[in-house]
Amino acid sequence: MSVLLEFSLFPLDQGESVGKQVSQIVKLIRESEVNYQLTAMGTLIETENLEQALNLVQRCADLLQEDGCQRLYATLKLDIRKGSGRLESKLRSIEQHIGEVTT
Repeated sequence: MSVLLEFSLFPLDQGESVGKQVSQIVKLIRESEVNYQLTAMGTLIETENLEQALNLVQRCADLLQEDGCQRLYATLKLDIRKGSGRLESKLRSIEQHIGEVTT
């Protein structure tokens, strides 16, 4: 099983710039050892099951709340399918059609 989750999570009560808080989330994701890609508007992760993906989101939210954030905003999109390695294979599929793309 492969779960692709694209999500964005950030505090609403910490001012206009939330790079410090988002950096903490990215560090937690990196340390979780799941395959991920950081984008300008969110993060993509690939896990083996839905529980693992949602648990990581919960840990990210907990981290921000422990850091004093009182209000969080999140968006989540899921793609659940048999197989693995889809984070890279989806990009390779596009590259077969049009050549190298930037990530």
